[in-house]
Amino acid sequence: MSRDSHAEIVWTPVDPSGSPLVAFIDRYADRFELAERSYKELYEASIEQPGEFFRAVADFCMLAGTLGGSDLVGELPDAEFFPEGMVNYAEEAHARFADPSEVVTVGENGKVTSTSAGEFWRLVGRFQDGLRHWVGDGDRVAAYLPNILEAVVALNGTAGLGAIWSCCSPDFGSSAVIDRFAQIEPKVLIAATEYQYNGRRIDRSGELAAIVSGIPSLRLVVIVGATAPELGVPTVLFDAFGEAAQPVFIRVPFNHPLWVLYSSGTTGIPKAIVHSHGGIVLEHKKVLELQAGITTGSRFFWYTSTGWMMWNFLVGGLLVGATIILADGAPNYPDFSRLWRLVDEVKIEYFGVSAPFLQACQAAEVTPETHMTGASLKLIGSTGAPLTASSFRWVYDHVPASVQLVSTSGGTDVCTAFLGSSPLHPTYLGRISTAALGVAVKAYNEAGESVTGEMGELVIEGPIPSMPVGFWGDLDRSRYHAAYFDRFPGVWRHGDWITLYEDGTSIIFGRSDSTLNRGGVRMGTADFYGVVEAVPGVIEALVVDTSSMDTPGQLILFLVAETDDFDDLAASIRTALKVSISPRHVPDRIFRMVALPKTLNGKKLEVPIRRLFLGADLESVASSGSIQGTRALEEIAILAKQWRAGDLDKDQPGGRSR
Repeated sequence: MSRDSHAEIVWTPVDPSGSPLVAFIDRYADRFELAERSYKELYEASIEQPGEFFRAVADFCMLAGTLGGSDLVGELPDAEFFPEGMVNYAEEAHARFADPSEVVTVGENGKVTSTSAGEFWRLVGRFQDGLRHWVGDGDRVAAYLPNILEAVVALNGTAGLGAIWSCCSPDFGSSAVIDRFAQIEPKVLIAATEYQYNGRRIDRSGELAAIVSGIPSLRLVVIVGATAPELGVPTVLFDAFGEAAQPVFIRVPFNHPLWVLYSSGTTGIPKAIVHSHGGIVLEHKKVLELQAGITTGSRFFWYTSTGWMMWNFLVGGLLVGATIILADGAPNYPDFSRLWRLVDEVKIEYFGVSAPFLQACQAAEVTPETHMTGASLKLIGSTGAPLTASSFRWVYDHVPASVQLVSTSGGTDVCTAFLGSSPLHPTYLGRISTAALGVAVKAYNEAGESVTGEMGELVIEGPIPSMPVGFWGDLDRSRYHAAYFDRFPGVWRHGDWITLYEDGTSIIFGRSDSTLNRGGVRMGTADFYGVVEAVPGVIEALVVDTSSMDTPGQLILFLVAETDDFDDLAASIRTALKVSISPRHVPDRIFRMVALPKTLNGKKLEVPIRRLFLGADLESVASSGSIQGTRALEEIAILAKQWRAGDLDKDQPGGRSR
């Protein structure tokens, strides 16, 4: 699909001279032969000399550990950065995160609590004093916690001892948690027995009991709460765990496992993705300080749960000395103004949310400017899904013109962004501004050729430090190789459709395994949603194409809408798609839904639903504990079965098909 290479500029840097990125370019201009001292030159150098570039990042961002003599050994898929290096993630945080920076926690009830850096490290030391009697280097510590201070303390305490961290949000059901944690056999579990969401205290004591019962490796449970339930293993309260002690930082090899993150688990047992101490430290220092300009004293917020990689990214703010702001509870309780009000209340400078949150605010006609002045605000970050051009416009209709809007794309697999922006880049309507430093992003066509100005597979041609050490238990690395390198040997295939333009900007069109293939024209779902969700009355949409490689299928649309005349709305949608995209992209079926099924991180279940329509059983496409909207998915499974049997008439009331 060819695209217009030009895009409207909606924000322009005013004076980036004081940014860390400009200081980095000035310091290393001679080393990397940056004659024009431009981002483009630095980017090219970072791709051609990745080891030397990340050594410079370590120097500039004040790495406390050592890197050794070797920069980069081997090539993808088995490249290894700094194999002689010795570092510790928590030591790197301790070296930069100091008073007057703090950890700010905001409860759903609006209560704001500030913990100074000095007090934070005192809590880490005490936690470690208790933990070191139960775990050592390489042992696993799991957590079932909301986005609260104790989770950040426990992560740093675990990492400081060389143990391996893994976390699930308490909105995960017990089966989903067991699917994840049982793989890594943790010795210690840190857990909350309840959490706050949407104005309610939600009890998780039953889920917690099931989790402990389902993970026989556990030797201790540390409870964040007032009382410790009987769980059949030793149990202690977090507030009574350990004695006062100085924090400990045991340096480990650069590529020693730091934490285990998980794939969504919507198509089977989740992949247990292992990241390294050194890889995460250097990558997060680079993306936060150089790409975003977040540094000592910055006030950094991202709305996230502990089950999303953006929580790990937010906590990475400690690595550059920032104040981090944790918000627990629902983003829209009591309404969608909640997060916008926080900007003034806690003086947020870097405000991160998901693209679906911005689009939901747009649909709900929220007016952020009536809830904040935005005087402190410098940057709004968006990720989790493609951000539409209309949402770019909506943001700039409601926030100060001085604020930089940054759309980013990356993933849990690398716990960072491949694509984003910098203080030197304008913001283009509907576009991601640039590839991140050190990330050799390309678009490949089906022949494995690099293409510009047309949609292709997003690939990474060279190593970056935060690529996984591997998958847990995948001793011969065969699953790891198959996951990313089977399509293009030696090249990371990420699984997204992308168009890269000559000017370095890009557009993500959704997952390549949920492509709409109509009459030989391939298109990502983001374009489709951009048209459908702009139709008045549409709240949210999800589309699947039942076509296979050689067999035409139907285009099926699921819709959450606010209308008294659904037939009229359906006709408007079909007309809009016919005019804006093509007659081939008009849906064969439109089903009205009360809600759409999504992952717990808010991503639409396009691939699992497509599999239902192609004949898969409900049990095989998604684990109920890994999704929100289980009932909606069950309804769709019934529709899919009827559709496959030919029993679903177009106007069948039970299916609400139009």
